[in-house]
Amino acid sequence: MLEVEGLNTTFDSDRGLVKAVQDVSFTLERGRTLGVVGESGSGKTVLSRSIMRLLPKSATITGKVSFLGRDLSDLSQRDMQDVWGTEMAMVFQDPMTSLNPVKRVGIQITESLDYHLGQKGKDAQETALALLRSVRIPEPKRRLREYPHQLSGGMRQRVVIAIALACGPRLLIADEPTTALDVTVQAQILDLLQTQQRDRFMAMMLITHDLGVVAGRADEIIVMYAGRIVEKAPTRTLFTEMRMPYTEALLKSIPKIENPSHTRLLAIAGRPPDLVNPPPGCRFANRCLYAQERCHEEEPPLQESGSPGHLYRCWYPVGTPEGKEALAKNLRDKELPPGVDASALEAV
Repeated sequence: MLEVEGLNTTFDSDRGLVKAVQDVSFTLERGRTLGVVGESGSGKTVLSRSIMRLLPKSATITGKVSFLGRDLSDLSQRDMQDVWGTEMAMVFQDPMTSLNPVKRVGIQITESLDYHLGQKGKDAQETALALLRSVRIPEPKRRLREYPHQLSGGMRQRVVIAIALACGPRLLIADEPTTALDVTVQAQILDLLQTQQRDRFMAMMLITHDLGVVAGRADEIIVMYAGRIVEKAPTRTLFTEMRMPYTEALLKSIPKIENPSHTRLLAIAGRPPDLVNPPPGCRFANRCLYAQERCHEEEPPLQESGSPGHLYRCWYPVGTPEGKEALAKNLRDKELPPGVDASALEAV
């Protein structure tokens, strides 16, 4: 249903051309969920906005984005407005900035119904009420008359989801949908999205910095770093056969409930590279526990692991003899990235 092929997104800046997304390719079928994972600045949000064509004029997009057999790059901004909402929709990070603070919730839902479906008056009100019920908002009739500031953060995000689902899109992109919500509400919102995706048989892109969020919710996961895909695999394969050291580092930085309270988390040392002047070689090399001289000189291609659908970008993959040897050498010779505590590494 969604095919992305060789997608590149750049931005003009005072310092030069920012290469925010580079050579990204994937497919997403109806009824399936794709998790997109990476740190802030990895290119996740730019990727989603490139697909939706929601970028400023300073952005240049090349490559192909095909949705339902139609090349979106051929569509004008006016044509894309007909696609937004009815065929693809997006749930943004911050519900407070996604909603109009001076309009009642009901009006914001019915506006979309009027624009895309021509629903007005009582019919639109009934549909809005049904949408609020479907996203499990208590007292939905009262909420229709309220303003966004009168709702809790979790309820505001449910309203945003209701608006996104109002016109029955076939693709839903959820960009960090649990930002600034407490842990219990985060779980409720993620469960709600999963339920809606299954009930409506939509395709969904779930964008997050947390591998734990997509572990039980995505069919396939893409891991992004510095604008590139560094690993892509079916979810079970990624967690049992991960090959990219960056993926391993993301996983080790997540607290686990089964670990003792004194367990030390392994932070990823250093910072992502400059996307105006990216370094030669692997972009993760300066932060990587496995990095060898070759990593700083030659960028690895995406290569197959041997498991169906599993691709990774590394010269010394996790769990392989060459990877184990590279890590052991760096530990022995104390050739670790700046800021890495070897004792903490051994304790993890």
